[in-house]
Amino acid sequence: MKIKTKKLVLCALFAALTAILSQIAIPLEPVPINLATFSVFVAGGMLGAAGGAISMGVYLFIGAVGIPVFSKFRGGLAILAGPTGGYLIGYVAAAWLVGFLLSKIGYSYSKLILAMVAGLIACYTFGTAWFMVLSNTGFLAALTACVFPFLLGDALKIAGAAFLVLKLRPKVTLA
Repeated sequence: MKIKTKKLVLCALFAALTAILSQIAIPLEPVPINLATFSVFVAGGMLGAAGGAISMGVYLFIGAVGIPVFSKFRGGLAILAGPTGGYLIGYVAAAWLVGFLLSKIGYSYSKLILAMVAGLIACYTFGTAWFMVLSNTGFLAALTACVFPFLLGDALKIAGAAFLVLKLRPKVTLA
């Protein structure tokens, strides 16, 4: 796959944006509320499936090697192997799915919302399954701890991300 310089730079910028937005957080346990998924959704919408997934993969890689890009300025493999690791890995799936769906259905506001909701479901699926395995928690208890408290905030992030992609995408050509 040939990636143009502009797209590589944008992938790096979205990895950096995700690192920054991960620090804007409400430190709840076991999963903090932060703005990182906003960046995930915009990356998928702006960069497409491959670019969005690459940008989130770069974010995970730099965090895995110990650079403190995860929430609360943490980094390292222990974070990925911990209870929130599935959600972080879900960022790659979410960005890819958003970009993939949009390439098939188009870029109206309602279609952006739909694709981002699907991406969020993918992220929740990875994260909640991983959390359940690590914590030996049942499905409803995991949803109560790791999904339900985030739904309103994630809906607001999706609304904002969809609006931003709708306005910016026509102005940022990746060709």
